Amino acid sequence: MTATAIRHDWSLQEISDLFALPFNDLIFRAQGVHRQHFDPNEVQVSTLLSIKTGACPEDCKYCPQSGHYNTGLEKEKLLEIEKVVAEAKAAREKGASRFCMGAAWRSPTKKDMPYVTEMVRQVKSLGLETCMTLGMLNDDQATELADAGLDYYNHNLDTSEKYYNHIITTRTYQDRLDTLERVRKAGMKVCCGGIMGMGEDADDRSGLLMQLANLPHHPESVPINMLVKVAGTPMEDVEDLDPFEFVRTIAVARILMPQSHVRLSAGREDMNDQMQALCFMAGANSIFYGEKLLTTANPEADHDRQLFKRLGIRPEEHAVKHSEEEHEEALVHALEEERNRHLFYDAAKSA
Repeated sequence: MTATAIRHDWSLQEISDLFALPFNDLIFRAQGVHRQHFDPNEVQVSTLLSIKTGACPEDCKYCPQSGHYNTGLEKEKLLEIEKVVAEAKAAREKGASRFCMGAAWRSPTKKDMPYVTEMVRQVKSLGLETCMTLGMLNDDQATELADAGLDYYNHNLDTSEKYYNHIITTRTYQDRLDTLERVRKAGMKVCCGGIMGMGEDADDRSGLLMQLANLPHHPESVPINMLVKVAGTPMEDVEDLDPFEFVRTIAVARILMPQSHVRLSAGREDMNDQMQALCFMAGANSIFYGEKLLTTANPEADHDRQLFKRLGIRPEEHAVKHSEEEHEEALVHALEEERNRHLFYDAAKSA
């Protein structure tokens, strides 16, 4: 099979034509693209922790953390660093290779930055990849996070530019694109996707994927979320999206962004195992592990492990990259052990 070209010039019509393919043809094409760039039986596993919950000033109509809606969610302060590190250790023990931290902010304040950068440093020291979603960033904040060693920054576009004002009015689409540009300029990887099932039409789903695929660099991680309808938000009664349309969205994202991890994200709690398996077949190769995604339910980790076993899927391993100083320290330690080895004897051998 000829290698798929990486493109940044997709038209809306081309993407709509992909969505219109017979389901089997679309899945077959997406699976072919997927196998060119990834092991088809490996899935990257992340864990997401809310480090500051509730009272967000934004008016995103899907979000229970917005201060504009009464969803019964209690406002919480920024978590202590020690608690975040403990959660990260637990996530690592359950098989996560990336730890994502989310705060319900419009953007972080100056007093918050030392705390979040220290979270990054300590979680990274555990051998985990790090990701944060803190709202909009300015240039200095993006640089601070990059200098702390943050691997990924998540900032979703949510939907198409055409439908965006139906969902959010407190920040613009361009605000989101500007933050993505700052993250990229600072040297971090981009995690950016959207939410399906918010009342958008087929053109909006195509438009969102066109926007993502035509960025100068494809996001390294593309979360495709299914709306989780929360009582008290303006979207609690929106009509359900056809599950096959969701799977099609995964497949088209895989074709448009061949080298990106496409993440099966929020909404998995409402998906049966068969639907999730179709999503993996369509090219999804990343999930969130754990019982919660920020404030909404997620399949328990044990169930995910069982599903992986049934499908013959294994978690993607993250190779920890050590600094030159760490390599030098390890080398000195090894030489010291070699030098002192004659001082010790193997008691078992002597016996």
